[in-house]
Amino acid sequence: MQEPLLGAEGPDYDTFPEKSSPSPGERTRVLMGEDRSVGCPHMSALHPFLQSVFTLGSAAGGLSAMVLNDLLGRKLSIMFSAVPSAAGYALMAGAHGFWMLLLGRTLTGFAGGLTAACIPVYVSEIATPGVRGALGATPQLMAVFGSLSLYALGLLLPWRWLAVAGEGPVLVMILLLSFMPNSPRFLLSRGRDAEALRALAWLRGADTDIRWEFEQIQDNVRRQSTRMSWAEARNPHTYRPILIALVMRFLQQLMGITPVLVYLQPIFESTAVLLPPKDDAAIVGAVRLFSVLIAALTMDLAGRKVLLFISATIMFAANLTLGLYVHFGPKPLTPNSTVGLESVPLGGTGQPLATPSSYLTLVPLVATMLFIMGYAMGWGPITWLLMSEILPLQARGVASGLCVLVSWLTAFALTKSFLLVVNAFGLHVPFFFFAAICLASLVFTSCCVPETKGRSLEQIESFFRTGRRSFLH
Repeated sequence: MQEPLLGAEGPDYDTFPEKSSPSPGERTRVLMGEDRSVGCPHMSALHPFLQSVFTLGSAAGGLSAMVLNDLLGRKLSIMFSAVPSAAGYALMAGAHGFWMLLLGRTLTGFAGGLTAACIPVYVSEIATPGVRGALGATPQLMAVFGSLSLYALGLLLPWRWLAVAGEGPVLVMILLLSFMPNSPRFLLSRGRDAEALRALAWLRGADTDIRWEFEQIQDNVRRQSTRMSWAEARNPHTYRPILIALVMRFLQQLMGITPVLVYLQPIFESTAVLLPPKDDAAIVGAVRLFSVLIAALTMDLAGRKVLLFISATIMFAANLTLGLYVHFGPKPLTPNSTVGLESVPLGGTGQPLATPSSYLTLVPLVATMLFIMGYAMGWGPITWLLMSEILPLQARGVASGLCVLVSWLTAFALTKSFLLVVNAFGLHVPFFFFAAICLASLVFTSCCVPETKGRSLEQIESFFRTGRRSFLH
């Protein structure tokens, strides 16, 4: 976008050139850049740009979590994230220039990256094995619900008031966390045994016998009471779970979830679809919310690996279908004019034009719904949960931040390269690549990922320390 961001001076600054006149709700969603799950009705160059600075801010948040997670503890690190989050929303609400929007988005991204590293660790360390899966999926569930809520609010509120509304969840988070205890494992690692015992008793309830669990945690913490040395970092029981967590975060992004969500509506506009692209994007967002809910309800019953297999299989089929449809299917009736996807070759000049009544044009919507469903019920929430479950206590704070850093840097690189690949080789090529990554993830899950359902964090750590292939030995 070459023209200035801010046009007319008024109560709501125009965020588009004069030649474009989106509605207030449309302007909201492009400006805020928050809604990755349902897409913007008028995707302009502004949305990917704001998404890029958000992604880089998230990577910086993951980098800071490598220090803060162990310095402040899990709970205080999450509470600290409220500072950049509140500042970011305030900057966007009172923006008088494009730089304020960029800085606001960067700060909210920083807060998002910090919480992405700290919340899964905190949840896994306070939850019992029987409900850890369901609680571990809750952050993803709330993130999707928040995206849909922003989409709905964007239809009603000017964009400045939408930024003000973003301060509400931050205040609620601070209020609720003030009643929560610190992680007992973190407290024990700092020598605060009495406080750790009280925290565990509060978490488990007054009538629960916590002596055995406390002793198990205490013994594990004592074995890792010193800072990790380079020699310890080279031990398989240390680097193997860290590598598994890193590769899972890397593969999760390479499956294409971020570029698909960022460019969801332009993808629909570049293919022949039966419903309006805006409606398709909203439907996909609702499917994502439903699918994460399924994962939360079944993760502790079916197990992590089963859902990972099902998830990757569904995503493989969806990506392959999208690639084949784009390459061989009908063209859209009107060419797309957004974010550079207008130059996408859709398979040759001999393709038939789609008609609004053709049921074949439901394929992109159904395939995308399956892709989002597959991701949301497996590789979306489970990779975050497994990261916090398998990382050794001694390296959990640093390694979780490293995982978030790798994840967001991969998302940034993939989002930036997506349009380049599309314009150079065609829209079908990324989908074929994503399908290949899904196959690779199936192999990786089968060979490297342990099943952690129903196991305590101490049992999982012992599994890696002893080198056993199964918990049953």
